[in-house]
Amino acid sequence: MKTYNKMNRIKIYSILALSALFIISCSKDDYKLGSEIDPYLRFNFLVKSDNTPLEYPAVNGGLIPQSSYVNNAVRTLKIPVALTTQPLKEAVTANFSSTTTGDNTSFSLNPVNELLFQGSKVTDTIFVSFDKRWKENQSITLKLETVSDPNIHIGNLNTEYVNDTFKIDLGTIATNYTFPVNRIVIKGEAGETVDFKVNFPNGFFPSEIENLEIFKFLDGFSYSLTHDDYGDNRSSITYHLTLLEDIQNDDVYYESDITLINAGDYTATGNSILQVVKPIKSTRDINANPASKFYDLTNQFYLTYGETWFDKSGVCAWQAYNAFTYPVVVTKDNENAILYSDKGTTNPDDDIYHDAFKIGFNVASGTNTTNSFNLKRWFSNESTTGANSPGFNITSALEFFPENGNSKTQGNVLVIPQYITITGTNKNVHSIAISGAGTYKEISTGLFEISFELKLTNEELFGGTVTAQYKMYNNKTYPKPTALSIDCPKEVDL
Repeated sequence: MKTYNKMNRIKIYSILALSALFIISCSKDDYKLGSEIDPYLRFNFLVKSDNTPLEYPAVNGGLIPQSSYVNNAVRTLKIPVALTTQPLKEAVTANFSSTTTGDNTSFSLNPVNELLFQGSKVTDTIFVSFDKRWKENQSITLKLETVSDPNIHIGNLNTEYVNDTFKIDLGTIATNYTFPVNRIVIKGEAGETVDFKVNFPNGFFPSEIENLEIFKFLDGFSYSLTHDDYGDNRSSITYHLTLLEDIQNDDVYYESDITLINAGDYTATGNSILQVVKPIKSTRDINANPASKFYDLTNQFYLTYGETWFDKSGVCAWQAYNAFTYPVVVTKDNENAILYSDKGTTNPDDDIYHDAFKIGFNVASGTNTTNSFNLKRWFSNESTTGANSPGFNITSALEFFPENGNSKTQGNVLVIPQYITITGTNKNVHSIAISGAGTYKEISTGLFEISFELKLTNEELFGGTVTAQYKMYNNKTYPKPTALSIDCPKEVDL
């Protein structure tokens, strides 16, 4: 009992000591004691774990405002300035200054030097736009100078992290570009126009791009190419491809390839080849809907399961894998469109349509990749991020052709021909052509099996074309495939 009382006295003394220490350590200029906080103005620039800015109005209470940032991107940098106060009865203005150690014509500010806060709008943003390529080791410093309300304190209410200045260090510029998609299907009508984008993850300088030849072409039909004005958008350029001839022969496959090349200070990354194709047309009943057998959007963890005849420690064997599988979303006017959901409304504008004959492989969100066609087993030393190796996510991968155009149980399957990009951790980038064909069949109630061969073509990696045999199932419980008496591919070091 005495020990118990003694320990409690020690605990009480410890709590009192910690409380006294807290009171001593918090100077009166940190926070006003009481329910109200003295109003204060400061830079509120937050940086995510990937070292990119968290742009207002996004919030994250776990991030600490930074007083400086190393900028390697050309896109506009947004610097938020926050006023901590009750809702304002009258508008408040604040002035800031800017200085630079480099060329002051290489950037522009909007607003130039004055911020505005009013009502519940207690954050304003300084937009820093970069107008031409800078030299390394330059910097821009922004400083909060004055505020129209004398009761508002400039800077945080502490002496350690004031945040009344913000420094932008201009680092090495990395300008690159990529296609967000690798394949576009057209109808083949003369005058038809389709749009595509070239994305610039770090932005671009219009003066550099205007006369830069960034494409090479392999044309299977005639078309013209124009693009939108650059305007203030520095993250992408929208191009318009207009077909100049009629290519609607249903029995002929048409294709033109547009390839991004390294040009000037711009490097092609990710998807570098865009296929524009008019496939052979086949009469099919959308109500057969074979694609629906291989996805389930009510289950975010839905997978298809496969086996690849592949080298395993020097011996050919079936090797299992799985991948996240999704439908191909299309518009209502697509000839293969089948209604998936009307979202419970009578408004047709929010209806969702899927391609009845195509499926793809992707991740639900984030920057990682799934294992389309077990391709991660094909390589060692591969980068698995979506930015570096978008080819691991093949969003339009397989196309089904039901027997007699309407069978709900069997038919042929096509690996949709396309170029995919896989990059090694050593930054070596490889563009690989994929193709293939096979069959599909319901082998027991509700269990579908796809049997097909996949061809990969790349001269550097494979010395030409290599072929592998595949089985794919829509359920994780399936019969183990019988061993084959044929050769199989081996893992390739990127």
